[in-house]
Amino acid sequence: MWGLDLAVVVSTFPVIFLAELPDKTFVAALVLATRFRHLLVWIGVSAAFFVQCLIAVVAGSFISLLPAALVLGVTGAFFVVGAVILIRSGLRTRSEEAQVEHDEESEVLAKVGDTTSASAVKVLATSFIVLFAAEWGDLTQIFTAAQAAKTGAPLSVFIGSWFALIAVSGLAVVLGRWLQQRIPLWRVSIASGTVLLLLAGYTGYEFIQAL
Repeated sequence: MWGLDLAVVVSTFPVIFLAELPDKTFVAALVLATRFRHLLVWIGVSAAFFVQCLIAVVAGSFISLLPAALVLGVTGAFFVVGAVILIRSGLRTRSEEAQVEHDEESEVLAKVGDTTSASAVKVLATSFIVLFAAEWGDLTQIFTAAQAAKTGAPLSVFIGSWFALIAVSGLAVVLGRWLQQRIPLWRVSIASGTVLLLLAGYTGYEFIQAL
């Protein structure tokens, strides 16, 4: 159960990566990087993602103990809901989505006060807290739990999911502004939703087979 399955790692990584690119946590990491030292921000958010992924795969491991048909049904429902959320989000204009998310994250960051002379501990703590709060109950965390339940390979799902999240946060910290100006993230959101719909369809097929 806790062995390493490279196929699961590889299949988990791209879905989490694509789903997280247009997400609010990408914007949060980007905003943090405009105020703090980049490396410290990346370490802090990576630590937050580590804890969130761990929580998700543990929850998924408990779900996997349920009857196979029930697990597939719940997983398929997660995929459908996630697909709807991502596609609806992608259909909104990029300017409106970016403005709303930026305002939300700015409100959170405003509470930490002046950041120009923040200590390393403060930067790490702030980055961890902001991303931990933003990611709690997030779509990618739900997908990670569902994937762990479906595959029965929590370690592999954890590695694929965490690596995807730290890769996205790294892009946000280093290339965030450049990416926002050149890549239409609303298209990424719709593409991610489409991938989840395909996964939902395949899971539905497995659900019928399990009955």
